[in-house]
Amino acid sequence: MNLNRRDFLSTTTQAIAGISLLQTASLHAQNYSQTPAPHSAPTTITERSVLLAGDSAPITPQGRIQQLAQLLEKSPHTNDTYLKGGAIEQLEAAMAAMLGKEDAAFLPTGTLANNLAVRLLCADNHHALVQRESHLYLDESDSAQILSGLNLVPLAPGKAAPTYEEIAAAIDSAEHGPYPLKVGAISIESPVRRQDGESVPYAQLERISTLAKQHGIGMHWDGARSLLLSGTPGFDLARTSALFDTVYVSLYKYLGAPFGAVLAGKKDIIAKTREMRHIYGSLIYQGWLAALPALDALPTFATRLTQARASYERFLAGLQSAGGFTIKRFDNPSNINFVQISPERLKGLKERLLAADIHGRPPVDGLMPLYLNLSILQKSPEELVKAFTG
Repeated sequence: MNLNRRDFLSTTTQAIAGISLLQTASLHAQNYSQTPAPHSAPTTITERSVLLAGDSAPITPQGRIQQLAQLLEKSPHTNDTYLKGGAIEQLEAAMAAMLGKEDAAFLPTGTLANNLAVRLLCADNHHALVQRESHLYLDESDSAQILSGLNLVPLAPGKAAPTYEEIAAAIDSAEHGPYPLKVGAISIESPVRRQDGESVPYAQLERISTLAKQHGIGMHWDGARSLLLSGTPGFDLARTSALFDTVYVSLYKYLGAPFGAVLAGKKDIIAKTREMRHIYGSLIYQGWLAALPALDALPTFATRLTQARASYERFLAGLQSAGGFTIKRFDNPSNINFVQISPERLKGLKERLLAADIHGRPPVDGLMPLYLNLSILQKSPEELVKAFTG
């Protein structure tokens, strides 16, 4: 079904005790103004909580220390020095294999991963096509322009991604303008955070990738949230990755790391990535603290998220059948849907959810986002529905 998009301000998905995930929301959908929701009192989040907001299960600072201690007992030889050796090299090899790429490099942030990928793909051709709603264009403080002198051309405002025709027209405009320009790179984010996690269908990506190859244009996938597509119909990570020259995956959004990213691609471009990582001041002394949790999560994450997705779908079906709850679905979703809650069902809802240790973003005019993440496995679908219905 068609539903006007809502931009909810991002909250950290690595929840810690004493920080509420009932954050201010900003919406622009039919009949809604961009009115902030009222602030809520701080809510204690534990490892037993169910979070219906954010991409990951929560972990407290104490839990983080315990997690690292347990992982060190299982893998004592994990130390790296300036991101060489130990868990870092193990993680890089694992991610490269998973994505079907020749090599991969650990980077402290996803912003750096996106910037280096597009910079290196563009080389001397500084014209790059990007989504208007992408992280690269809207959330990186013009770093690509300032640090790399790139001209980011934003396409498809208000949509998850440009169509094949829109990209073809942008290439034609650049190449056949009064002063012809060579497009150096096309960056595609999928899923798209600012479009409620909507993903770009494989068939659309395949056509764009073929077009890019015909014009000698590099393709970058901002796949920060790519693994959140696990269990969706037809999704194959390696098959999608093969359409791109470089792929970025986040380590902290859902793989349990406190920070970090991986950029994968051919050996030559990843070698240059490591050089540029140093030049950008990001050759940190040790990265094993981020690599260990991600390494531990990777082998089973897709399976566990697929299980969580099945439970989540039963939960949504239970809400729909209970009456007073209408599930709003988007095209090509990843891990976000919405529920429209009747005034009768809203009565006492906040208190029921808190009593059940279920946390999410407050409904705005009865509309509430419902995120899928691994924390949903903490309770059965029936328990979740009961908390909502009372």
